[in-house]
Order: sequence, then structure tokens, then C-alpha cells
Amino acid sequence: MYTLVRKFLFLLPAETAHHFTTNLLRFLFKIPMVKSIFSGLYRIKDPRLQRTVFGLTFPNPVGLAAGFDKNGAFTNEFSAMGFGFIEIGTVTPLPQPGNPKPRLFRLKEDQALINRMGFNNEGMESVVQNLRKKSKDVIIGGNIGKNKVTPNEQAQDDYRKCFDTLYPHVDYFVVNVSSPNTPGLRELQEKEPLQKLLQSLKTLNETKPAPKPILLKIAPDLTDSQLDDILEITKETKIDGIIATNTTIDRSGLRTKKEKIDKIGAGGLSGAPLFDRSTEIIKYLKNGNKNLVIIAVGGINSPERAIAKLKAGASLVQVYTGLIYGGPALIRNINRAILKNLDGA
Repeated sequence: MYTLVRKFLFLLPAETAHHFTTNLLRFLFKIPMVKSIFSGLYRIKDPRLQRTVFGLTFPNPVGLAAGFDKNGAFTNEFSAMGFGFIEIGTVTPLPQPGNPKPRLFRLKEDQALINRMGFNNEGMESVVQNLRKKSKDVIIGGNIGKNKVTPNEQAQDDYRKCFDTLYPHVDYFVVNVSSPNTPGLRELQEKEPLQKLLQSLKTLNETKPAPKPILLKIAPDLTDSQLDDILEITKETKIDGIIATNTTIDRSGLRTKKEKIDKIGAGGLSGAPLFDRSTEIIKYLKNGNKNLVIIAVGGINSPERAIAKLKAGASLVQVYTGLIYGGPALIRNINRAILKNLDGA
């Protein structure tokens, strides 16, 4: 059925299709029984799917990656579609419109997307109002960043503000310093500023009555030397895990014609082409620290690819672009494949 729906959605500009879909979901879920129908179609309930990671018990290991529900406005709808957890954001202290449109592009031949959204979101206070409406049993990750106008020297303040404001409403935090779409942001991945930022958040976290897990989301474009720095920083700051990976600025190996790629211009590439590199990074990090908790995201568009991420060392997986191309059945099929893999073990 989703194949027909996708044909219609792909007639629309990518960002228009996204807003149409999420608003349609909200409308449909107001109709009696629709939520139950979605849950019956896509949610797999089985205790063998549960995963306890950094102190949280996830009903299943398949999550929605950050960027899809930037403002935390559709957490109940996505939970009913079978996700074990939902990561909202990236959230910044102040609202910001993001980069000029168009800023989201499909590469159909590659089952990929290029985006240069630029942390468009309604700001942390508005996000909190949305999260007050979420179901209590939905596990939420808060992906936080800095405003575009905030210089890197003051970035720490933005992350701390978001942490303080979202703290009562999310279950874990993700520090996003790896988006290619905010000028200068990736400079915060360098060892010294990153260590200071994470240590500042850890110190703030320790003042809370019940500290929340803090994870770092990294880029797939890091060198082995930079990954070694990441490993060292995770040990020194004792953060709870890594999300591997964000989008890439690499354009090699794409099937889409170069003319189209050049016309689209700058932005982060997500989807199938990212699978190999992001999986390599998971293996590299696990080889460096077998106890490191990793959430895998990047190129997961099939159950087989999700299983491969878990076998590479990930504890949980997230989807984004795969959901756009494959629809909500992808969530169900990944969970079924995990169960089948357990039965075959």
C-alpha cells in the first residue's frame, strides 16, 4: 500500500511531502480506532525485543532518528507505528527558520536524501509544550544544538540551556556537533572544544536529582585519528554512548547524475549510500572500546541492514531516510527479522 502512497508523495517537493504526511497522521489519529489499526499493522510486541541500554528499557531496538520530528509534535503518532524510541530535534534555545528553501532533495536512484535544513525548529520552550502532550510510555531522546547566530566560543551556553529546559521531558540527550548545515558547527568535534562541551554537560547533569544518559552524535567524515580522539574523550568524560552517524558531505559512488548533484549543491547526504561508511565507523569504535554503547543510524533501508548494524556492535538502530522510501512496514519488518535472528541463533 505504501508504494502507492509514496508515488503520490514523491510528486510533491520533499519538504512539502514531509509536512503533508505528518499533518495527515495527526488528523487520522483523531479518528476513533485509527491508532489501534496502525498499532496492529506495524507494532510488534514481544518481550524478546526489549533492550536495556544505559539504564533505559526500550520496548524494541528500532528508533526514529532526529530530524523527522524536530519539535516533538508527533511522538504519540510515531510510537503507534511501532518505534521503540523517538529522538526529537535538533532543538536550539531560540526558534530559527533554518536555511532558505528548497533545502531537502530526493536522490531516488540512490534511495537517498540531501538536506541542508539548518536546525530549523520552534525553539526549546515550544518543544517542551509539545512534549507535555506525549504518552508517558514513549521513550524520547532530546537532540540538542546551538543557534546559528551563536559563536562557537559561546556554544556551551546554548547546549546547557537546552539541557536544562528539556531535562524533565526527555529520557536521554544527544549532543549534535556533527551537522554539516550550521556554519562552523563541525569545528566543535575537534578534541579540545568537544571535551570541554561534554564535560560541562556532564557536570551540569550531575547536579540533577536523576542524571540522564548523554550521547554524542558524530559525523561519518571523521578520520581514524579523529575517531581515536572520540574514543579517548568518551573514556575521559564517561559519556554514555555514541550515535554513529550523522549525514555525510561525501558524494562519491552515487548513481544520480553529477549534474543533478551539482545543481542541488551543499548539504548532508543520508540514506543507502551512507551504510558502508557508518558501519565501518561502528566497527572501528567497538574495536577501540568493546564496552562503548552505540546507536546506529545511516543507510538502514532493510531488515538485513539493521541486523548488520547490530552485528557490527550497535545496541540500537535508528531510521530516517529508509522510512521515507520504505514506509512504516520497515519498522515492523526489522523487528520481525530481529526475532527471526534470535530464533535461528
